[in-house]
Amino acid sequence: MNLKFFILFVFYSTFLCSQEDVKSDLDSIQYYLRHSEKITSKNLESSVKFSLRAKSLSEKLAIDSLVLQSEINLLSAYFIKGENPLFLKHSHKSLKLAKKINDSTSLAVVYKKLGYFYYDKLVDSAYYYNSKAEKLFHILKDKFNRAVVLLDIALLQYNGKDYTGSELTTINGLSLLDELEETREVVKYKSYFYNNLALIFDKLELYEEAIVYNNKAINIHKDLYGSGSMAVARQKSNLAIVYRDAKLYDIALEYYTEILAYENLVNENPGFYVSVLGNYAHILYLNGQTEQLPKLYLDALKICDSLGNTYRSISINQNLAQYYYDKKLRDSAKYYAYKAKTISQEYNDHDLLKALLFLSKIEEDSVAVKHYDAYITLNDSIVKNERTLRNKFARIQYETDQIEKENIQIAKERLWLLIISVVVVIASFLLYLFITQRNKNRELQFVQKQQEANEEIYNLMLTQNEVIEEARTNEKKRISQELHDGVLGRLFGTRLSLDSLNMNNSVEAVKTRSEYIDGLKTIEEDIRKVSHELNTDFVSGSGFIDIIKTLIETQSLAYGLKYDLKHDEAIIWDELDNKTKIHIYRIVQESLHNIYKHANASHVSISFKLKKNVICFTLKDDGSGFDVTKAKSGIGLKNMNSRIKEIAGSIDIKSKINTGTTVIIEVPLK
Repeated sequence: MNLKFFILFVFYSTFLCSQEDVKSDLDSIQYYLRHSEKITSKNLESSVKFSLRAKSLSEKLAIDSLVLQSEINLLSAYFIKGENPLFLKHSHKSLKLAKKINDSTSLAVVYKKLGYFYYDKLVDSAYYYNSKAEKLFHILKDKFNRAVVLLDIALLQYNGKDYTGSELTTINGLSLLDELEETREVVKYKSYFYNNLALIFDKLELYEEAIVYNNKAINIHKDLYGSGSMAVARQKSNLAIVYRDAKLYDIALEYYTEILAYENLVNENPGFYVSVLGNYAHILYLNGQTEQLPKLYLDALKICDSLGNTYRSISINQNLAQYYYDKKLRDSAKYYAYKAKTISQEYNDHDLLKALLFLSKIEEDSVAVKHYDAYITLNDSIVKNERTLRNKFARIQYETDQIEKENIQIAKERLWLLIISVVVVIASFLLYLFITQRNKNRELQFVQKQQEANEEIYNLMLTQNEVIEEARTNEKKRISQELHDGVLGRLFGTRLSLDSLNMNNSVEAVKTRSEYIDGLKTIEEDIRKVSHELNTDFVSGSGFIDIIKTLIETQSLAYGLKYDLKHDEAIIWDELDNKTKIHIYRIVQESLHNIYKHANASHVSISFKLKKNVICFTLKDDGSGFDVTKAKSGIGLKNMNSRIKEIAGSIDIKSKINTGTTVIIEVPLK
């Protein structure tokens, strides 16, 4: 018994020690990983050391997820150090391990880093890895990282001159960021997208849009870094280039003057200073302000030489060559042109293309032909490469889409197999229920049909009541409109006229009063017509425009207004239904009444014109006018709007105080 107890004790003690060792190793791994993730240019060696220790312990414990995390930290450090072979080695190890343990997040991160690595090395590889990363982040619903990858893809498309594709990709990325909380990182990446849109629109010669997006990026940089920051200065430089391309040289010069005024710019960022100085000098040249030239060009070249930055000197040499050529100093022009050509051969085919074309212009005879032939050959090669690159983008996109579709199809097939199995089981069970419950269902269906029939009868009764109530409401509304627009307007005019004759007992005044009394009898007849529903044919028996003329003449005389009436002979009034003509008549009548009552006008112009099968009725007065935004709608204006709505028309009122009012009503012909 003592021996058994001793063996158990030893085994248990060993187990506890083993557990303590594992816990200690895990704590160490976590410690090393935390410190290895803090990667900066100053602690790269420490980061590599901590990552290797974490990896070694993770492999000892055979924990693949921790090994993978260590590998990703290692490749990140090697990327910053510029040790490309080690970066690629650990990248592919990470990809293999991430696929093994099915870690989609880590897989997407590594693809993203590879895409960034190949950005300025192998464009098609960069596009391939970025595309795969974008797909995975999309599946993972990681909108921020997906947007970051879309930015790299958009920049690749821009560099390949696929401006339309770059614009679409940029807009997709911005849309994703718009869905996120506006953290500092999110806002910062928005500025990058705005900058890319500005570059695209500049290339497409859509300068107004380019200016808008540059300003958006500038505002973000001001909020993030301050108005005097280098980020703001760089964005202003981009904006100045847009104004230069738009030939708004004075504005471009203002921005470059602001940038050159930054304190200590030449010492803090000499490379950027040279770029700004060179562009500033070139815009002065384009604007015809050559007093400071060629000194500014030569100063910029001296700084480039002191920095050893030959790439920035290419455009300065090209601009100097153009300057001397315009000054007819051919030898100096050739010197700087050949200098630009020599340097651009080391860096950029597009700059070399410009140099060759310029040399073919300033050289003579066979030398010029030689340069032009070289220009044609290089241009064809560039166009071919760009076309091939765009085709590669399309092919890579197609292949990644195909792989995704195949994976989706496999998943669908498995899902359908599961669904079919479940459906068979459920169908068998439902069939049993159907057979056993059929009689009950029939009884329930009969009761349900009875209920539905009762509900339908009830709904019909409710509908009938609604129709009756609606008819009553419309009739009240119509009679109110007729009384207000027709009878009250005429009563008001007659009352005014009788008031003016009240104190006059001459024979002529008595006669005139008698005429107005006859008018009141006519109004009485109109009221009787309204009450007996006889208003619809009031326009029959004479031309509608004659009725309108009579109305305007009568109203103007009563209101003391001068008027002129113009009507388009092309309008065939007989083709309009009586309802439309009645509403037009009442609208004219109400408009004249409103002018007399509110406008204090002396003259009114009325016109009817036919434009594209639409009758345009315009009424303009020279009255006091009013503020349209503050005007209150009285019953008259409400009635007018109601009538216009019933004939599917529209109204537009324009007015200025002490200027007058114009009412434009459009009525479509039916």
